[in-house]
Amino acid sequence: MGLSFHPGAGSGAEERRRQLVRWLQQADQPLTGAELASRLGVSRQVIVQDMAVLRAAGTPVVATPRGYLLLPAALPGLVRDVLAVCHTPDQTRAELMLLVESGCRVLDVIVEHPLYGELRGELQLGTPAEVEDFLQRVEAEGARLLSSLTGGFHLHTVESRDPQAVIRAREGLARLGILRGDESSSSSRG
Repeated sequence: MGLSFHPGAGSGAEERRRQLVRWLQQADQPLTGAELASRLGVSRQVIVQDMAVLRAAGTPVVATPRGYLLLPAALPGLVRDVLAVCHTPDQTRAELMLLVESGCRVLDVIVEHPLYGELRGELQLGTPAEVEDFLQRVEAEGARLLSSLTGGFHLHTVESRDPQAVIRAREGLARLGILRGDESSSSSRG
């Protein structure tokens, strides 16, 4: 990005957080905690804490598998839906590719854990390249998918500017045999 932070007057925690928000606003892709820590000359843990403080103050910053980003304000005409699916881990690529190739952005994955309640992971996947990057990270880390906690059952919040994209996604998931009941649908505009 070429941006750098210059400590000086007002360079305390508040100024550091304002700088983080400015960088996130200017970024065209997620920024990693390590990159932000390097720019600021602080530890990654300081960045994690700053992001938590920003979220608590209402800043719409999320941590995705690719780094931090600011969520855009809801756009008029945007269609959002929650899709319930159940599948094995080896079907994850087909599921996510179908969703993005249908024209949807996959915002998250949600599972209902018997002890902790709802667990949500930010995904923010909108292109096949982003899906591939996510899956490569899962493999490289040896990470288990959240759906492994629930026998493969999970929800995805998806959104699109094209109402037909959500319909195409739902139909495609049904063809794959992994879509579960319409009781999870909460389509809205807004």
